[in-house]
Amino acid sequence: MPLPKLTQARVPLTHGLEVVNEFGERLVMDIPSERALTVYVDKREVVTLMTLGAQPEWLVLGFLLNQRLVASAAEVESITVDWEVAAAAVKTHGGVVDIEQKTAKRVVTTGCGQGSMFGDLMDSVATIALPRATITQAQLYNMVNAIRLQDSIYKTAGSVHGCALFQDESMLLFVEDVGRHNAIDAIAGWMSLQSGLSSDNKFLYTTGRLTSEMVIKAAQMGIPVVVSRSGITQMGQMVAQRLGLCTIGRATNKRFLCFSGAHRLVLQPELAGARLRVAA
Repeated sequence: MPLPKLTQARVPLTHGLEVVNEFGERLVMDIPSERALTVYVDKREVVTLMTLGAQPEWLVLGFLLNQRLVASAAEVESITVDWEVAAAAVKTHGGVVDIEQKTAKRVVTTGCGQGSMFGDLMDSVATIALPRATITQAQLYNMVNAIRLQDSIYKTAGSVHGCALFQDESMLLFVEDVGRHNAIDAIAGWMSLQSGLSSDNKFLYTTGRLTSEMVIKAAQMGIPVVVSRSGITQMGQMVAQRLGLCTIGRATNKRFLCFSGAHRLVLQPELAGARLRVAA
């Protein structure tokens, strides 16, 4: 059989955003885009993948192969991606045998989620009310330093993500896992076992990027400030802004960028030190 016919759907991979740096200055930078792409196989909804959107047809085909929904690319007649409706329509030559059974239970990999799950999460965003907490620049620096001093698997083996829960600048819990989503889920489980634990003045630190899923999970845990040593995606920033959740990224040493919820950040620019100025 011939290989499948693929569209070549393209979308911008970055999004310009105004941010605030450690000196309280506003500047414009690009952040990665993040999009939901719902996959339909022979008109049946199968999954919603969170993706940058660089090569969506390859992504969909690889997903079908890795999930063993098809045995080879030759079983697929076509994959049509339409970003206007954020959908990928897959047409197979002979259908997927036992598709109901194959899609009823599966492990969803990091960075993607079932369509109904993602839709439910997005619908619940509007109902979340976060505590009226703020973080000072001094507290932020203390958090970053605590992570720097923390013993970790990453320092010895690499290839893992870590998340930490702070009360003010005191670390309550540090968790590492192969995926940042697993680490934040472990923290959420720990929090649920602590009687009387309030989300007031609770901050979350993650080594991974702030995607929409990470922002939503933090919000569901009642955490109003999330700090990352990495960056943020467009959808992550959009959801955080809607929630009034403060997201701070690129946090290393005394550098950081506030992507959303700047009203929760109490700036102390004098703590950032003197700026190095290059003579003209």
